[in-house]
Amino acid sequence: MHSIRRTSLSAACALALACSLPAFPQTAAQPAAAPAADYIPGGRIPRLQGEITIDGKLDEAAWQGALVQEIAYEVQPGDNIPAPVKTTVRVGYTTDALYVSFHALDPDPAAILAHLRDRDSAFNDDWVGIFMDTFNDQRRGYELLANPLGVQSDLINDATTGNEDASWDGLWSSAGQLTADGYDVEMRIPFSTLRFRGGAQDQRWGISLFRNYPRDKRHQLTSHKSPRESNCFLCDWAKYDGMAGVKQGSNLEVVPTLTMGASQSRPAAGTKWQGTNTSIAPGVDVSWTPSPAVTINATLNPDFSQVETDQLQLNFNDSFALFYQEKRPFFLEGADYFSTPFDVLYTRQIADPDFGLRVTGRSGKGAYGAFVARDATTLVLVPGVLGSGFSQLDQKANVAVGRYRYDLNEHASVGVIGTFRNGNDYANNVAGVDGRWQKGAHTATAQFLRSESQYPSQVVNAYSGELGTDATPTGNAWRAAYGFSNRNWNLNLQHIDIDPGFRADLGFIGQVGYDKSVLGGGYTWYRDGKSWNKINFYSDWDITHRFDGQLLERELEARVNVQGPKSSNFSFAPLARVRFWNGAMFNEHNLHFDGNFSPVATLHVGTYVNFGQQLDLRASRTGHRAMIGQFGSIDIGRGVAFEWELSKQRLTRDGGTAFEASIADVRTSWQLDARQRLRLTLQGSEVKRDPSLYTSPVNKISRDWAAQAVYSYKVNPRTAVYAGASYGAFMDDDNRDLFGNTRNVFVKLSYGWQP
Repeated sequence: MHSIRRTSLSAACALALACSLPAFPQTAAQPAAAPAADYIPGGRIPRLQGEITIDGKLDEAAWQGALVQEIAYEVQPGDNIPAPVKTTVRVGYTTDALYVSFHALDPDPAAILAHLRDRDSAFNDDWVGIFMDTFNDQRRGYELLANPLGVQSDLINDATTGNEDASWDGLWSSAGQLTADGYDVEMRIPFSTLRFRGGAQDQRWGISLFRNYPRDKRHQLTSHKSPRESNCFLCDWAKYDGMAGVKQGSNLEVVPTLTMGASQSRPAAGTKWQGTNTSIAPGVDVSWTPSPAVTINATLNPDFSQVETDQLQLNFNDSFALFYQEKRPFFLEGADYFSTPFDVLYTRQIADPDFGLRVTGRSGKGAYGAFVARDATTLVLVPGVLGSGFSQLDQKANVAVGRYRYDLNEHASVGVIGTFRNGNDYANNVAGVDGRWQKGAHTATAQFLRSESQYPSQVVNAYSGELGTDATPTGNAWRAAYGFSNRNWNLNLQHIDIDPGFRADLGFIGQVGYDKSVLGGGYTWYRDGKSWNKINFYSDWDITHRFDGQLLERELEARVNVQGPKSSNFSFAPLARVRFWNGAMFNEHNLHFDGNFSPVATLHVGTYVNFGQQLDLRASRTGHRAMIGQFGSIDIGRGVAFEWELSKQRLTRDGGTAFEASIADVRTSWQLDARQRLRLTLQGSEVKRDPSLYTSPVNKISRDWAAQAVYSYKVNPRTAVYAGASYGAFMDDDNRDLFGNTRNVFVKLSYGWQP
């Protein structure tokens, strides 16, 4: 039974969100935005006459009627200097699609980097692209790229957070071919893939035409100037008019899925495989765009399996839970609509939903997103002052999330967010407001949140620590930040305060009951035309206190970063801090070095080294820690790629070696053609400890490794076939032989149907 106060918060927040969201977005035509003071004219995009086949050959007569543009400027590392190579771009549209072609000349065609790759994996190649701010509000932009072989990458550029999110996958066509003097690329972008205001009148979009030209340095070329002091890349895009009365075409997409798998396990080496678990899980995803500015998604029994493994992380001397990126399609589309300064929404907390329904869209100066889901498993991130962990409740939970942002003007916006999850004897409700202001070199953000919760004893006892055993915690969280960044200088001021009773179970806030202040700043030297062309220095100081005033951490760190030839990047960073742990204060200090470069175009290698005094959390004693790691990637031919990361660290104290830890993560992929791919992943870790140096029991050795093979055939992001198998093994003090303890096979089918 919920208290009246908790119910009041849920109802009030739900009502506020409901009032903020329009019942249905306006579909009437809206006039193009009036030219701003920094209006950059681009041109008028014409309607094309005739057919164009997307084959990478610029031989159709229809291209002669397109708007012709040049990618004329180098914005990195050069400062708006003339582009070192010529790129001619043609842009036009038909009733249902935008067409773009690139004729990219190169003085040394043999140096062009062009590989067959999976989607969103060719960023190190040569590529060209079109970036579009379809609402012309300098808040959110589409980035659609293709390498010389037509391999696609697409991202969402969120100006409010500064993130470029490659998880979004649009449906569009591209093709490319290498030529005697460079390469050509064609794109067809259906208007059904984009969100915009619509209507019979002219559109006005912000557009940037871009070329990536990686040679000794990575040259970034654009169709417009972009000042180094700019804090808003979208604000620099030129304004293009046209596309009056365009149509989205088919606005309904149905994607049925079928996932089949079988897994086995065994308790010890030499025993029989047992517990065969087979599953056949049909599902369906539906997407409907009733207007160009709104999208409604529904999913029933969705397949939320992770087709490929996460990057390996080893959490053996850290008290906080690990963060993994979301990879599941239903949550990825429109994820930027829910972004706020705090990580209020981390959708991997919704572990096993039975269904979900989501709406995202724009209306006037507002942007909104909301979804509901029914989760078959309730996964709770239980936070603390000095650590966090996960607790899983064997019960279902109802989930509701709402977000609304209103743009007051081109510089300022305010927003509200609410996350609500309820089950049996369990509830967590969070609501808050946030704001952002950015003008010139200045950026300010702030957010305030309030949470009210109710937990069963399983969660209360899971990770109480200094926070006691309150089954109905409540609390506030707030943060404020100011940043200044111009051509050379930058400044960062930030303060965070989170009450011990604050909980955000649908987010990723693993530490509560503290306040933290940060003061940092730096300077950048540009050495245009020099081999070592950019040097940056940054330093910050921060201090953290527990809710009762106890000092938790005081830290001073600095970093010097240098960019140079062979696409090189080197950093040196010293750090000194005092930290609180297990009732005592400890001193830590270390030096960190990392660097990477490309000795040849197809090989990239790097290393990192860290050594100094570090706290061993299991023993509450400091020792000397040394760590070294090596990573890299190599391309073999057009379609084979190999990447790896290896690391080893050791901590010595009290006359012995307290622990040694090693990690290996090796991945190889073979892109057989534009649609077929074979990927193999090998991961392993080993931790050795000296039990005589610990007062509590520890394993002398723990070792595990895993392998996964996946074959995929992708017609497009919606229509695909995956088939794979994985095998895992481990050993510890109770199992002294390394043995395979899990194995499984799976097949996943999906088909994108547009009736």
